[in-house]
Amino acid sequence: MTNAHPDPRVADLRQRLEVALEASAGPSEQARAKLDSQGKLYVRERIALLFDEGTFVEDGRYANATATGLPADGVVTGRGEVDGRAAIVVANDPTVKAGSWGARTVEKIIRATEAALREELPVFWFVDSAGARITDQVDLFPGRRGAGRIFHNQVALSGKVPQICCLFGPSAAGGAYIPSFTDIVVMVEGNASMYLGSPRMAEMVVGETVSLEEMGGARMHCTVSGVGDLLASDDTEAIELAKLYFSYVPDSWRTPTPRYEVEEPSLPLTRDTVPQAESVPFDVHDVIDGLVDADSFFEIKPLFAPELVIGFGRMAGETVGLVANNSAVKGGVLFSDSADKASRFIWLCDAFGIPLVYLADVPGFMIGSEVERGGIIRHGAKMVSAVSEATVPQFCVVVRKAYGAGLYAMGGPGFGPDATLALPTARIAVMGPEAAVNAVYANKVAAIDDPADREAFVAARRAEYLEDVDLERLAADLVIDGIVEADALRAELVHRLRYAARRDRHFSTRHRGVPPV
Repeated sequence: MTNAHPDPRVADLRQRLEVALEASAGPSEQARAKLDSQGKLYVRERIALLFDEGTFVEDGRYANATATGLPADGVVTGRGEVDGRAAIVVANDPTVKAGSWGARTVEKIIRATEAALREELPVFWFVDSAGARITDQVDLFPGRRGAGRIFHNQVALSGKVPQICCLFGPSAAGGAYIPSFTDIVVMVEGNASMYLGSPRMAEMVVGETVSLEEMGGARMHCTVSGVGDLLASDDTEAIELAKLYFSYVPDSWRTPTPRYEVEEPSLPLTRDTVPQAESVPFDVHDVIDGLVDADSFFEIKPLFAPELVIGFGRMAGETVGLVANNSAVKGGVLFSDSADKASRFIWLCDAFGIPLVYLADVPGFMIGSEVERGGIIRHGAKMVSAVSEATVPQFCVVVRKAYGAGLYAMGGPGFGPDATLALPTARIAVMGPEAAVNAVYANKVAAIDDPADREAFVAARRAEYLEDVDLERLAADLVIDGIVEADALRAELVHRLRYAARRDRHFSTRHRGVPPV
């Protein structure tokens, strides 16, 4: 039926809306060519890879529609479903003034985070932004609805819902804090970068000449700073990794993790998997693969502080967090970076109700003037604090050595784990026998002139020490809860995890703790 009295204003509005929609539907030819040259996908193509087909509902598409050249004001926000699970996305559009922020950009992001807080929905951050538009700074920067509110809301969301970041391009200046407040940062190598000040600014202010890759490139952040968690080769892989991570975590702190079909390990643990001699290094991934369901281990920060391995796996279809010393790298010694890596992962698991399994094969924390100057005591205390405060089920498995504060950092008996188990290859002590004999008897050893007598004395003291920390004695004295053969460890843990699910989640009554660092 034709409207008998058409209103020209309606026709004009429709035409303007159509133009605005078309402007935000796809990149210009020039913008598309630039994306292709960088190996990037258009923002809506990224979103299409994230959400199930037909589920995305967009908010604020007409933001700044009355301005020229600012479709959606450079950010796409809305809701959709990821493998049937509702989530929110905030995605910069680098074809609109390099993804920079204007006042309405900020307002859209704030509203998205407010919706996430209100509805307790996970947030996917697709970051590709040159930062704030200086021309709009008064409108977007200082006020109550300014950019600071984004970070405030991100902190409020932390531990309430998963926040997952794919960094496809730059994340500059204050905007670099968006990835830092998320749970995981996937960075596209060659394109992604994070920095508070650009190389040009560094040269102007501090006189440093440095490349963008050295300053804040993806590989640097995933290997040196630890700000990045995973390297991806392109946009598609980054989104696939983000979705895979999401499959391990719950929708919010109130909900359980997704459950999957039970699969047997791809490579079962045997009594020969772990070398009996503690001086022989081996890759702890072999133990992890023998414990978790086939191909289910999702490692986080594999390139950063690799002497400690962290990540999610599934045991009998359920998500668990694994923290494991890797003697194949630096002997498995704990450094400041190792402690930082572990602490944040433990907090993450505790926030979302994910049980923790510690695989201890650790000679302790690193010593020496360099690490002391770097504050290793405070960093180590942070890891011990995280272990202490975690209220999820925790299991300490002493694979081989657990010496000194290394035992504490790996959830040892004093920290109230649901159980401390040991393989027959395990040894728990203040320090190794060689170091202990040297510490106690150094003067006596030095006073023995005959080499044969000296060697016999040291051997006798070492034997006494080993008898003192005998594993059976520790079990008899209830220091450990069980000695389990490697080939029976998975079944033992699966049973114990099931029973521990009923545990009380209360730690202490207070406003909050004061972290060591």
